[in-house]
Amino acid sequence: MRLDVALTPDSLDREVLAASTVLVVDVLRASTTMITALGNGCAGIVPVADPDEALRRKRAAGDGALVAGERRGETVAGFDLGNSPLEFTRERVGGKLVIFTTSNGTRALLAARSATAVGVAALVNVTAAAAWALAGGRDVTVLCAGERGAVSLEDQACAGLLVDRLMRNEPRAQATEAARQALEVGRSYDKAVARLAHDSSWGRHLALAGRAADLAACLVLDTTTLVPIFATEVDKVIAGSR
Repeated sequence: MRLDVALTPDSLDREVLAASTVLVVDVLRASTTMITALGNGCAGIVPVADPDEALRRKRAAGDGALVAGERRGETVAGFDLGNSPLEFTRERVGGKLVIFTTSNGTRALLAARSATAVGVAALVNVTAAAAWALAGGRDVTVLCAGERGAVSLEDQACAGLLVDRLMRNEPRAQATEAARQALEVGRSYDKAVARLAHDSSWGRHLALAGRAADLAACLVLDTTTLVPIFATEVDKVIAGSR
């Protein structure tokens, strides 16, 4: 088994996707939000590229669909929800289809869609996501959403923790240099992921924007075993293993 980490969608090796499992990571906040939404009974999440497409898809879906997402961390005008996991309560999203677009996370999901299997990972499900990927028996690539084409510390740390857990359970796995570098970063935060709130530039941005509660919800390990799956045949992210 080969383990790789792509720090941004632009660095993803698309030639290996057809034989790989991909774990998409956007810790702050899209991955955590999708995990939360599906854990609270959301019927499915449709990732789309931009706000205009999201609104078109909502109109086509009709009653029962919500449109959600952000640009530069702020809820898009006219949307039902933003990208805070705290918004996606059972009362708000239970039984609903959510059309979702974010600055980085949905872009990463769409970049990975030709992989054999695509799961959504974050700190909150890191151990379960690694186990799900390992069960596929394929090479694994962790795809970090990054921040507008740049490396995101919190995503790299999460990727490293995924690599750590994969290698614990498959010690014969061959890690690429990018995976080994992420592993080193991840292990430095394994016992203190909350430090990412101030070590991460986007964490600091969210804190200044009054999103401390979001940071608290996102920067914690293994609060759930739910692993969302991007079911590309139906163009939805759905609740997978629990």
